[in-house]
Amino acid sequence: MRENGGQYTHAALWSAWAFLELGRIEEGYELFQLLNPILRADSSEKAVHYRVEPYVVAADVYGSPPYVGQGGWTWYTGSSSWMYRLGLEGFLGLKKRGNWLEMDPRIPRSWPGFKVDYCFGAAPYLIIVKNPDGINRGIRQVTRDGNPLPNDFIPLVDDGKQHEVIVIMDSAGST
Repeated sequence: MRENGGQYTHAALWSAWAFLELGRIEEGYELFQLLNPILRADSSEKAVHYRVEPYVVAADVYGSPPYVGQGGWTWYTGSSSWMYRLGLEGFLGLKKRGNWLEMDPRIPRSWPGFKVDYCFGAAPYLIIVKNPDGINRGIRQVTRDGNPLPNDFIPLVDDGKQHEVIVIMDSAGST
């Protein structure tokens, strides 16, 4: 919480990530949605009330009258970098480890999957995550260029060639 009971975005993002770490993915996603600036301005009325740019992260969202729900102190790079990491690493589960990409998606059950375009040097990777059972977490199989991988780590090569990674989520890992 920030001054006068308002949202302090840094701490709120860490709270959303903590929900993910606890396996409470739906709650973490709900909090992430509350913090998403574009959703505070997805109508003319909401944009007028929010009063700041909906395409950047605000450090604060005020909680005291007459400013309740208005953003403040925008272009706050600390919170924007944490929001980016929460989205990419926390929810999509992409973590770079040297010349490897670790996969650990933690997504809402309602997501049928997602796609990510990722570049490693001159090599583009299309990562397709499929969630056929409507689960939060868990991986059945990972393939790269049609070849099964032994675990959830994708070896990255800078060979200038297009690579396709397919990740199939599995209910065995659901939380």
